[in-house]
Amino acid sequence: QVQLVESGGGLVQAGGSLRLSCAASGRSFSTYAMGWLRQAPGKEREFVAGISWSGRSTSYADSVKGRFTISRDNAKNTVLLQMNSLKPEDTAVYYCAADRGVGSTIPQRYAYWGQGTQVTVSS
Repeated sequence: QVQLVESGGGLVQAGGSLRLSCAASGRSFSTYAMGWLRQAPGKEREFVAGISWSGRSTSYADSVKGRFTISRDNAKNTVLLQMNSLKPEDTAVYYCAADRGVGSTIPQRYAYWGQGTQVTVSS
């Protein structure tokens, strides 16, 4: 089992940057594929970015490709999401999640979730 805590959200102007962090506890962190997902008001939760247990494989939603970068440090039990060129449509609660499989773009496949961190992008 793994516990996840996100941080780094906030208010930023369009075109700005934020870096989200996810701190994980649990000895098996390095065996999980990790993902960042988000949920905007009135919308369903959606996949943003994912990374394999080793960190060698990453995937992104089309809407964030070229702007967001996911990374992980298994020695420090952390996952990061660097978000650049932010747009108002990126406004959402961002969640860090762990998948016991090989990773997925489907939110329901993730077994463990953090509490979320709010990102608000003003125009």
